[in-house]
Amino acid sequence: MNFRYENNRIFVNNEDDKLIVEATFPAYNHDTVNINHTYVDPSLRGQGVASKLMYEACEHIKKQGLKIVATCPYAIVWFKRHHEYDDIIDLEEQAKLAPECKI
Repeated sequence: MNFRYENNRIFVNNEDDKLIVEATFPAYNHDTVNINHTYVDPSLRGQGVASKLMYEACEHIKKQGLKIVATCPYAIVWFKRHHEYDDIIDLEEQAKLAPECKI
């Protein structure tokens, strides 16, 4: 899968230029981004594509020296299962942003 990177966005379009995979992570503050949206086309669901997308997003964000908070429901659940990225989660800001969505 050929991920494309833009400011605060990772995505894949198919051969017809239709969006089939996307994660967005706008700035939350000067050193933190908010993973607020993930999308996988229904034809690709159940194949681990969303998890691969999250790995790509985390690695991309980590390389930029940024921290993460999450408001996307999928991202919140994903972080609960992937503690290898605990070091880039801003737990204090996450608690302020969405106290009911502890990671």
